[in-house]
This record gives sequence, structure tokens and C-alpha cells, in this order.
Amino acid sequence: MGLSYSKSQTGAYALILAEEGGKRRLPIIIGGFEAQAIAIELEKMKPSRPLTHDLFKSFALSFNINITEVLIYKFVEGVFYAKIFATDGITSKEIDSRTSDAVALAIRFNCSVNTFESVMKDAGIVVDEDDELTDTSLQKASHTEGANEFDEYTMEEMEELLQLAIENEEYERASQIRDEINNRLKK
Repeated sequence: MGLSYSKSQTGAYALILAEEGGKRRLPIIIGGFEAQAIAIELEKMKPSRPLTHDLFKSFALSFNINITEVLIYKFVEGVFYAKIFATDGITSKEIDSRTSDAVALAIRFNCSVNTFESVMKDAGIVVDEDDELTDTSLQKASHTEGANEFDEYTMEEMEELLQLAIENEEYERASQIRDEINNRLKK
């Protein structure tokens, strides 16, 4: 879907993946270099010299290797895990990868990025345009900061905060709220 700059982490971006035909989004926090590599390809810009992911693509294609799929297969303690599926037409391999690198390559190879329902359940955010947010949740959202900022909220208010963060395209905050909701559900 795109990239969003992180307001609370210097040099960090949120890579936003969208569910095909659905309302869920998967925000993944990535570094500035990875965000640049993804943005350059999404915008079809041509740098004067090849970036690392462009070099990897040229190298792979020169040996008739094609990337067929990227799979985000796990989400543990805020970290996404991905695999790249590659083939030369005879042999197929799965390669462990950082999710940001895998997505940067998926864009270059024009292949699908998939995940499991369990990852979407744990880390996905539902975008529902029909939800209304209360003035109370807006006020609380404007003054909370710190590690325990969500302690004073009910689950209903947390859901409202989540929707507010999504509507304001604050995807990093939305992932923090989502993680807090998931932690509460596990207790």
C-alpha cells in the first residue's frame, strides 16, 4: 500500500501492506534505507547506480533465478519473519530474509507478498471507515506518552484509539495499540 514516516522513531518508517480485497492492513516498522529502496521502486525512479536490491535482482536474473513469492510467516515480540521463494526452473529454494528486504525484492520481481491468517490476526489492523470515535478517546489520545500510556484505557477505548491512529495514518502508533490489545487478550 505504501510507506509512512515514523513521527516517534527517528529514521524509521512504517511499511503498510494491504489485504487484497479486505480492510486489514499490516504495518511493519522498517529503517530508512529499506524504505528508500522500496520507495524508489514503487515510484519507478532510476538511480544513477544500482541499489543493493537492484544488484541482487540483476545477479539473480543473470543466473536465471526468479523470485516467485515472499511469505511473511511469523510475528513474534514485534518482529516479522519472512522467506523468499526462488527458483531457476529446476530447483526451488526458500531463503530466510528480513521482511523489508523481502518486500523490496518482491516489488522488483513483481511477485506476491503473502502471510498467514495468524500473522494478520496478531499484527494486522482493521480499517473500518464507519467507526466513530468519541471525544473522550480523542482527548486521551492527545495527552498520552510513555511506556504505560495505555493503562488507563478500557478495551473499548483502546479499539477507538486504534481506529483514530489508523484514520490519522499513524501506523506505528496503531501497531503499538494493537500490540497492547493483543497483550491484554492473552492475559
